[in-house]
Amino acid sequence: MPIKDSLKKKKIDALDFKTHLALLGVPLLLLFICWIIFFSISANQSSVANLLLISIIYLFGYSLNYYFHQGRLSRLWEHLQQVVHVNETTFELVNIANQYQDETAFLNALLNKAVSCIDGAEMGTIIRVEPDSGSLSFESAVGIDINKLRKLNIHLEQSFEYRITKGKCDRVVVIDDMEAINAHSSLSSSDQDVLLEAPSIPIRSTLSSPIHIDGKLYAMLNLDSGKVKAFSHYDRNLVAILTHEAANAISLYQKTHKINTLANFDSLTGLYNRQRFEALAKEWTLKAHFGSYLVLIDIDNLKTINDHHGHQAGDAALQKVSRVLKAQWHQKQLVARYGGDEFIALCHGPLERIESEIIAIEDDLSEQGAVSFSYGVEQYNGQWNKTLKAADEAMYRNKRGKK
Repeated sequence: MPIKDSLKKKKIDALDFKTHLALLGVPLLLLFICWIIFFSISANQSSVANLLLISIIYLFGYSLNYYFHQGRLSRLWEHLQQVVHVNETTFELVNIANQYQDETAFLNALLNKAVSCIDGAEMGTIIRVEPDSGSLSFESAVGIDINKLRKLNIHLEQSFEYRITKGKCDRVVVIDDMEAINAHSSLSSSDQDVLLEAPSIPIRSTLSSPIHIDGKLYAMLNLDSGKVKAFSHYDRNLVAILTHEAANAISLYQKTHKINTLANFDSLTGLYNRQRFEALAKEWTLKAHFGSYLVLIDIDNLKTINDHHGHQAGDAALQKVSRVLKAQWHQKQLVARYGGDEFIALCHGPLERIESEIIAIEDDLSEQGAVSFSYGVEQYNGQWNKTLKAADEAMYRNKRGKK
């Protein structure tokens, strides 16, 4: 959904009422003075002094117009510099999107950049909107205690962005009197107290801009200040540009993250897939004093489960094994679904600890249901193919022993 603002009218700045009054009133005043002087000259005959006075008035009027013209050029140049800064900021975020662990970390970086881009901004938040329920959640904060904010239970209809735009949430809004806005809020007194206590300094001005992705309201970017009337019409337009670029950056991050997930993770279990595991295995650090071991796991009865209970039950069994493996190994070892009913792990020793952890995995699975597995363990010294073959043979010996 497009955001309504003066940028759509190809206007990046506007004169305030005082400037309009000066531009209109001063020329009229000069004309009035010239009219008086003209009649004075007619009455007293022309004189050098009167002509000089007219010249001075003309130069004053010209200087005034030149001053306003140069001021406009300076503001336009400042606008251009800040737009370039906004574009560089979002371009940088897009290029390093893969370095962020999750979307929240990405939004933290985005908010910090936004606060630095707008001169009047001292604090800020990004508030996510749940598309189905309309509930709000604080995802990121600068200069505000986000832990306090996350205790709030706020709905979209209670936000001032929603109230001011009459539910459209289609434009940037500026709040210059937060006390008056809060006085008409439907929030409870305790929630309002939290909003007052969370910022490092009292918020007196807020600039809020909706972020739309694929036509849906994704979040709201709020920039706050402890000063009254900290944000101008110009800041509103600049934030509209920033919000548009931020929406593109977030959308691209989400798509990049989705592609990365599809390329590196197994869609059913959430573990690494075979290609990603083998790539990371090449970077595995060998620790001589602990040793490294390759563990190959094969579910014993997956075919029986599929035949008797259907493939959904088989998928549930695979997910059950993956959850137990994640709980036991995922944070400190390298674990993946190697294909079909096989899982693989690369672990640091000692061997006794690995074997005890395998026993714990077996016990955990037996408590959850009739899912068992066979496994093979082989020491890994960097020779991938040789170690994999030996672990596979050990796993099949274990399976034949059970039969």
